[in-house]
Amino acid sequence: MISILFISEVPMTLFGVSGNYASALYISAIKANALDKVEAELLDLVEASKRSAQFSAFMKDLSVGAETRVNAIKEICAEAKFSAIVKNFFVLLAENGRLRHLDSIAKRFTELTMAHRGEVKATVTTVIPLPPEEEKDLKETLQDVIGQGKKVHLEQKFDPSILGGLVVQFGQKVFDMSIKTRAKQMERFLREPINFDI
Repeated sequence: MISILFISEVPMTLFGVSGNYASALYISAIKANALDKVEAELLDLVEASKRSAQFSAFMKDLSVGAETRVNAIKEICAEAKFSAIVKNFFVLLAENGRLRHLDSIAKRFTELTMAHRGEVKATVTTVIPLPPEEEKDLKETLQDVIGQGKKVHLEQKFDPSILGGLVVQFGQKVFDMSIKTRAKQMERFLREPINFDI
C-alpha cells in the first residue's frame, strides 16, 4: 500500500539510490508546497560542493564519522538558512553516508521537477554556441515534435570532436546531424563495392 502511494505521488518513477532519495525529497517538497525553494537550495549546495574541493572531498569521504558529518551539515544548513525540509534531508544523507550521491540526487530531483512542470529537457551539442535565432528555431521545432502540453527546456553543450552540425537528444531520441557522423556514413558508402553490371 505504501509503495503504491509513493509511486502515485511522483510524476515519473526513478530507480536506484539517487532516484529513491530524489523521489522522497520531491514528495516532501510537494506536501510542503515548497518545490521551487527546495530545488533552489538543493542546487545551491551542489554548486557549493563544486566550488570547494575541500567540501567536495568531505562529502565523499566515508571515513568521516556519521556524527561529524551530521554536525558539519547542520552548521552549513544553519549558515545558509536552508528550509527545514532541505536541512532534514541533508542530515539524513549525512547519517546514511549518502552525501557522495548529492550531485546525482540533485539531477534526478530536477528530472522530477521538470516532469511536474511539464518540461522536457533537450540537449543540443554543437562545436560553437548556437546564435539566438537558430536556438529559437530549434526550440520551436522541438516544441512541434513533443506537442502541446509540454515545454522544451533546451540545454547547450559544446564538443569540438563533432566537427560541425549538431546532435539533439531528448528522452530516448537522438538526432545526430553532425559532420563527424555524416563523414563516417559517407566513408562507409565509398567503401562499399560498386556493381557495374546494373
